[in-house]
Amino acid sequence: MSATTAPLGTRIAKGWHRHKWSYFFIAPSMTLFFIFIGYPVLRAVMMAFQKVTLRGSTWVGLDNFRSVFASQLFLDSMWHTFVYAFCVVAAWIVSSLVVAALLQPLANRVQSLFRGAFYLPYVISIIVISLVWIWIFEPDYGFFNYLLGLVGLPRVLWLQNPDMALWSIIISTVLVVPGTGVVLYSASIGAIPRELYEAAEVEGANGVQKWMRITVPLLKPTTLYLMVIYTIAGFQIFERVYIMTGGGPINRTTTIVQLIYMTAFSDFNFGKASAQALILFAIIAVFSFFQFRVLSSDVEY
Repeated sequence: MSATTAPLGTRIAKGWHRHKWSYFFIAPSMTLFFIFIGYPVLRAVMMAFQKVTLRGSTWVGLDNFRSVFASQLFLDSMWHTFVYAFCVVAAWIVSSLVVAALLQPLANRVQSLFRGAFYLPYVISIIVISLVWIWIFEPDYGFFNYLLGLVGLPRVLWLQNPDMALWSIIISTVLVVPGTGVVLYSASIGAIPRELYEAAEVEGANGVQKWMRITVPLLKPTTLYLMVIYTIAGFQIFERVYIMTGGGPINRTTTIVQLIYMTAFSDFNFGKASAQALILFAIIAVFSFFQFRVLSSDVEY
């Protein structure tokens, strides 16, 4: 009897006997994953269809989702999140690619030095960085208004003006070039065979043509990966908003995750907060799927 026609129980027993030590070594990690990630996610899915109170929970079906989509605050928060994510992802992709391209002609040691410098902000707490930006945006003695004063321009209420607050948070994010993108793009550009550029030079291609016809297309796998992780990070923006504005003024910087936090831990409406979290998950999944469909490709050097 072949392995494919053997009974299922026999195949499971053989697999267990062959890989039992593998299962033993991954058991602690899988146990922690289920306790701290798997179970909370399943519990959140269940709570999205329930009205949860301190006394218990009752099944309400889709009422939480109807309440979420009927809320103007949720629609505004979703728009704020879309604007933030779009601007940040576009700026981070472009800035990472430009910096990586500028570093490429340098010596390896110099490249390593700059890569470390760009990656350094990622080892600093986002709370500390947000506090620094609060000082930079301070209306009376902040650094930005100081620079405006040097050229005779009036001061700006960066975080206090409802029309400026969201854009101020976006500025504080995009002005920091992401070290992850710089490192990955540098490695990807360095892996492109030089023969491709030499062949293009023989055909009379200039620098811009080589960049657009060789470098950018061959970086699509890296671009896809960075776009996905940056999109997820953009939609999950929370700490920077919570520290810098708290969602204000008048909810003009409230994002989806900020709203989920307020719904759960200020209003104690855990069922509605879980519904909002599921909607956010669906939005991220749709955007990630679209990005994979557009940018995924098989690259052969």
